[in-house]
Order: sequence, then structure tokens, then C-alpha cells
Amino acid sequence: MSEESLPADALPEYAERVLEVTDLIPSGRVMTYGDVAEWLGEGGPRQVGRVMALYGGAVPWWRVVRADGVLLPGHELRALDRYRAEGTPLREASRAAEGHVPRVDMKRARWDGG
Repeated sequence: MSEESLPADALPEYAERVLEVTDLIPSGRVMTYGDVAEWLGEGGPRQVGRVMALYGGAVPWWRVVRADGVLLPGHELRALDRYRAEGTPLREASRAAEGHVPRVDMKRARWDGG
């Protein structure tokens, strides 16, 4: 059965597992796409990203990020609001980069599942 023919309430097993890990990430912390794949011992960053793009709206999607901390293109402001509300450590832009959106401070915000 392909993803296109799945009933609306059914998720592929891998997607369910990715979303379960996402739900475990504490408020104010993040994991990278690669971290999630490593936690699961299956897939890779692209597969996790695909799951998040297709099914991530029902979980705290903003807590799964790129390894460089750059905010998800097209969702920067929504994510930034969530990060600030949760107290997620951010690297603010310098004054020279006016209008630049902050990045997640990966050294301080990354969660290792422990």
C-alpha cells in the first residue's frame, strides 16, 4: 500500500515513530533531523524531514531543526514565536544583520534524549 492510498487516519510506521520522538523533546529544547533518525536507528535526516513535512503539524514540529540551527524556511516567524515562548536558546543576529532571523543556539538547545 503506498502512502497515497493510506486511510486519512493511518500513518506509516516510520512516521509514527518519528512523531513519537518529536513529542518527547522537552519545551525549550531541540533535536536535529539527524538526531531523530539516529535515536530511531533507522532512516536519515531527509527521511525525518519528509515525515515532518507531511505529518508534523500535529506535534511540536519547531523542536526538530536543521543541524545549523537555521529556522525552517517559510515558517520562521511561527517557529520564532514558539521558541521565545518556550525559552529556547537563540543566537540573535548582530546589528549589522538587521532584519536577520535568529538561529537556534544548538550548543545550548540541543537535547540528547537523556
